[in-house]
Amino acid sequence: MSENWIETIRTFGTIAIELVLLFFAVAFLVALLQRRLGEKRLQLWLAGGKLTAPLKGALLGALTPFCSCSTLPMLMGMLKVGAPFRAAAAFLISSPLLNPIILGITWVLFDWKVMVGYAVVVFASTIVLALALEALGMEKYVRRVKVSAEGHSDAPWQGIKAEARPAWDQAVSFFKPLAIPMLIGVSIGAFIYGAVPETFLTSIAGPDNLLAVPTAALIGIPLYIRTESALPIGMALSAAGMGLGPVFALIIGGAGASLPELSMLAAIFKPRLVAAYVTSILVVATAGGLLIPLFF
Repeated sequence: MSENWIETIRTFGTIAIELVLLFFAVAFLVALLQRRLGEKRLQLWLAGGKLTAPLKGALLGALTPFCSCSTLPMLMGMLKVGAPFRAAAAFLISSPLLNPIILGITWVLFDWKVMVGYAVVVFASTIVLALALEALGMEKYVRRVKVSAEGHSDAPWQGIKAEARPAWDQAVSFFKPLAIPMLIGVSIGAFIYGAVPETFLTSIAGPDNLLAVPTAALIGIPLYIRTESALPIGMALSAAGMGLGPVFALIIGGAGASLPELSMLAAIFKPRLVAAYVTSILVVATAGGLLIPLFF
């Protein structure tokens, strides 16, 4: 068996195990949180005016160090309790792209000015795009996914031991409709990840390509990239000749809309909303690629 195939299989196994473990951990904690606070209290907290709700969603995303795929249990929980669509959309965009871990790594690897530029561009883009998605009526393209309601989450809190089992059952119900789409997405993403060499990336998104930034954003989407690990890769690509703008466009595109995530989103969102989400990430990635270098 060739080294490429071995690497592809290894990448598939690593990503699949990582995503399943992360998904169940996040889904279990989200279910416990819903049961502890109650659906009505969560709904009231996430509600707000036209600007307040997406601000809350973006801030919640910035405080949760999840990868793009492990944001989905939280997203499903927010939709389940009736949170405003603009808040859920802002959370979905900001969570994999904007959290303290990512900002810290950006500061260490690049510069504090780049970190500030990254945070400002991503946060502002998140708010604008969340409002735009709602204004375009995208909320109606959310599928009705059945989620376990065993032990109603507004019932009195019974303690961790009593609540753990129904919270786990809810985590399983979150995972069931997404399991097959996730594995399909991981398979395709692992193949592409193993097949695309760094030299290819630098050759088509190098300094001589006028379309380097949007090209890098497009290339990033088929890849599964956790932003924390992508930043060191981006540093290596920058040293190999890729400009800082295309590097960040690639990182944002891959971390914000990887194939595994899109496969799972297709079980929650109808095709038009999935396409709108991908377009939103491309906008953030392109804006980041064009504007972040200005802070360097």
